[in-house]
Amino acid sequence: MKWPLALAPAVALLLPLVGALNDITIDGIITATHADHLSSLTQTLSHSEANDPAPTAIDPVSSSSDNASTVTSVSDSVTMLLGGQHTKLLTNITANSTSTPTPSPSPSPIINTQPCNGHPEFCSRRYSNVSIIAAHNSPFVKSGNVAANQALDVESQLDDGIRMLQFQTHLVNNTIHLCHTNCDIFNVGPLENYLARVTQWVRTHPYDVVTIMIGNPDYIPPGKFVDPVQRSGLMDLVFTPSKIPMTREDWPTLSGIIFSGKRVVAFMDYEANQTAYPWLIEEFAHVWETPFSPTDPTFPCTLQRPPGLSRPDMDARLYMANHNLNLNINLANLNLLIPNTASLVETNAVSGPSSLGLMANQCTTQWHYPPNFLLVDYYNYGKPNGTVFEVAAQLNNVTYEGHCCGSTSAAGSLQPWKLHYIVGLLILVLF
Repeated sequence: MKWPLALAPAVALLLPLVGALNDITIDGIITATHADHLSSLTQTLSHSEANDPAPTAIDPVSSSSDNASTVTSVSDSVTMLLGGQHTKLLTNITANSTSTPTPSPSPSPIINTQPCNGHPEFCSRRYSNVSIIAAHNSPFVKSGNVAANQALDVESQLDDGIRMLQFQTHLVNNTIHLCHTNCDIFNVGPLENYLARVTQWVRTHPYDVVTIMIGNPDYIPPGKFVDPVQRSGLMDLVFTPSKIPMTREDWPTLSGIIFSGKRVVAFMDYEANQTAYPWLIEEFAHVWETPFSPTDPTFPCTLQRPPGLSRPDMDARLYMANHNLNLNINLANLNLLIPNTASLVETNAVSGPSSLGLMANQCTTQWHYPPNFLLVDYYNYGKPNGTVFEVAAQLNNVTYEGHCCGSTSAAGSLQPWKLHYIVGLLILVLF
């Protein structure tokens, strides 16, 4: 059962009743590596696009007869997304269209169990205070192709816990396509088709915020991205910042983004114009990155893009740790960076040399806050599979309880010995 938006004003009238309970708290519910700057209570309504069952209703209450008020009962449900270091103590009530709310005999603390991006603790955290795993070149999934970066399709990626989708775009016959470096090498089709799949997933997961990072190496004018975003249905879900640029402290909480219904945050690296298209966020005004397409297995946490930022400017931005190890192949006139699949288990590990966990901890020590985005290839590979999500969970000080990863794997064709075989075959063909 879903709330009609017309009821929002009525719900707003009930919120002061909850405010009477602000002095009743239970402390110490959440401690996190990420700073938890806010401890807020957010009233949320289920949205029309959500197909999930309606969450459990939590009714606003009055704490004394002085605050008694007539309320109108409704058959739909209200979800409170709570979190932070202060969890409000609410009392269950019964009410009808003409009566004053009557507390039930047994007050009990209400602790949020509705996850935001997989964890109830995230609901009150700012978007800027959560670390997420990013799928590098998310759409590039193809068995036997050495330029592929992922093994599982985008739906599986999102199901498994990927919350940033990064990809590269190119213009082909005036249509934006998803291509790896060059559309003659690896073209997985129009951007619109991929975004339509993302849209469908987001609509059926109403408590998840998904981030998209668009690579635009050909400097395609930003206006050309409007049509594929609109035709895919994604435009209805895209978040628009409240100011330009946003500092770390300006980002809303995850529950605030979820309540708005605009649950897709879209960045673009080059040519974004937020004056004309405020929803298409200029990456480097908001995010800085460690060295991109790294071939150095030590994965330094130094700034690469945008160059020349001052320390205060870096501190005001989010940042991405690029942790996808590449091999640089130079064959005749062919220069390719391809994933180093032979080292995936070590690269995606929680600890050890070259591990994602080691880089995450080093970056946190160096910059005094964890990376917001951890960019990886073949996220599903590890020992055990899914170790990249364990790294993010440790940064967020939550427990990873996922079951990674999807049911099929194109990366099976790219086991280490097969990678070397394919590279050798390329040499034979070209020479």
